[in-house]
Amino acid sequence: MDPIKQRPAGLRPKSGVAYAMREAIAEGYNRRDFRSDLMAGLSVGVVGLPLSMALGIAVGVRPENGLYTAIVAGALIAIFGGSRVQVSGPTAAFVVILAPIVHAHGISGLMVATLMAGVILLGLGLARMGRAISLVPYPVVTGFTAGIGIVIALLQLKDFLGLTVTGMPEGTIGKTVMLLEGLGTTHWPDFAIGVGTLVTLFLWSRWIQRVPAALVAILMATVVAWLAHLIWPSFELATVMSKFATPEAPSGIPRALPALAMPWGTEINLALVEALLPAAVAIALLGAIESLLSAVVADGMTEHRHDPDGELVGQGIGNIVAPFFGGIAATGAIARTAINVRSGARSPIAAVVQCAFLVAALLVLAPMLGQVPMAAMAALLLFVAWNMADLGHVVRMVRSSPGSDVVVLLTCLGLTVATNMVWAVLIGVALAGLLFIRRMMEVSTVQLISDREGHAARTIPGVRIYDVGGPMFFGAAQRAMRALEQVDDQTRAVVLDLVDVPAMDATALVNLESAAATLMKRGVPMFIGGLQEQPGVAIRRSCTEWNVKPQVFATIEEAVLAAEQVVRARAPTQH
Repeated sequence: MDPIKQRPAGLRPKSGVAYAMREAIAEGYNRRDFRSDLMAGLSVGVVGLPLSMALGIAVGVRPENGLYTAIVAGALIAIFGGSRVQVSGPTAAFVVILAPIVHAHGISGLMVATLMAGVILLGLGLARMGRAISLVPYPVVTGFTAGIGIVIALLQLKDFLGLTVTGMPEGTIGKTVMLLEGLGTTHWPDFAIGVGTLVTLFLWSRWIQRVPAALVAILMATVVAWLAHLIWPSFELATVMSKFATPEAPSGIPRALPALAMPWGTEINLALVEALLPAAVAIALLGAIESLLSAVVADGMTEHRHDPDGELVGQGIGNIVAPFFGGIAATGAIARTAINVRSGARSPIAAVVQCAFLVAALLVLAPMLGQVPMAAMAALLLFVAWNMADLGHVVRMVRSSPGSDVVVLLTCLGLTVATNMVWAVLIGVALAGLLFIRRMMEVSTVQLISDREGHAARTIPGVRIYDVGGPMFFGAAQRAMRALEQVDDQTRAVVLDLVDVPAMDATALVNLESAAATLMKRGVPMFIGGLQEQPGVAIRRSCTEWNVKPQVFATIEEAVLAAEQVVRARAPTQH
């Protein structure tokens, strides 16, 4: 496989819609590139075919809905997104969010929630929030991912064991209890096929990497189940056909292209939108996090850089359009993206080729796809769940990470497993914000310069210099400014050295004003010097509205000199 071409200087298009596609074309896309993309797209399609079906089934919709998602959303996100080689479609991460929506509102409710999530993603991209979302702390992402893997594994046990269970409850605890009670109904043909598929997946993926393990395992399971039934007619097990067959689709999967239809079915109202809004926000946030994480992984494999805002725009467009063609929520798929890169993908055209392959498979192979055992589909998702959870990595992080990170990780993991995923996403993002605030408080300092050595400015008695360091945000600003109020009776002027402060927010400005007013009540004026660009603009603009205005100077030396002049001028009256 040839290495991906590096971007020539001066040919990088501006950020925006279709960023990655324009970038690839600007570099001079040729026939050799297309051949590489063609082979990569076919390789990903082979893996995406059974996986898209399995994910549709896992969510609680029909298998073709998973295929429609991979076809429509996958193509649009590739064309309009910000990553060169990312593959998007239905992913396992969404199962724990989407399944409860289907349970409560049906497939039309899921499609409306997907459409709403797409609008949110599009808004985040246009507002250039991509880089902010990509900075979600690693413990949050790890906790989500491990928890999702555990929940997905739990959801697959019914089909994997062939259990006769009716009316699965919504909560994880209720599901676990019902599955344990239903173990006596285990159907051994389903269980045997499931175990065989799972063993094949693990062994094949470890020893033979050139041929996708998913294709081999699903194909072998289908052939073995068919042969077993020929030899032993009593060897019956659930298949895609037996579960999803209809008069319009006797094989369980219709041989038809995605058709345009209103995603909300017969009616849509404000009450439904309000009920689905929390789920839509959760879909958008999790989709944004996963797609940008997948894009970062792709960057590391190709030495190209994605545009996070452009990627969110592409994800938004894909999720807005897909529900009108029977699709559900889509995002970047890390495993399929990795296969795409390893297979030689050079541009988003590889992902489009994958979508074309799925269209051909849908039209040609639908009768054969109906013979796939449900237990084999469940085994494939169990394999995905095992790789997602990566519990060994979680244990290593718990042993080696700081205590606050461990608390965040375990909280996100526990919420994902024990509660509704909507709450897990919202609380996890809130925890990420709190963790950020704490980090800012730890790096932001105010230190009294007691000795003249080690600081450029020279002072006279009564002038106190405080060296402020780090960004002044949220609680960090309050903690830092509070230190200024602790001055002794010998203090006649306070000088703030802000040369090490790169940024200040509104909270910092409010606290700075409060500190200046408190000092002035004691007859101590404030002088500020050494301003960087953003703090300088913010302070000068804000202090015009303050009742007590500190004197602001470009350099710390000027601020100290002004403070000394004030102290000397007051000296005769103070004695």
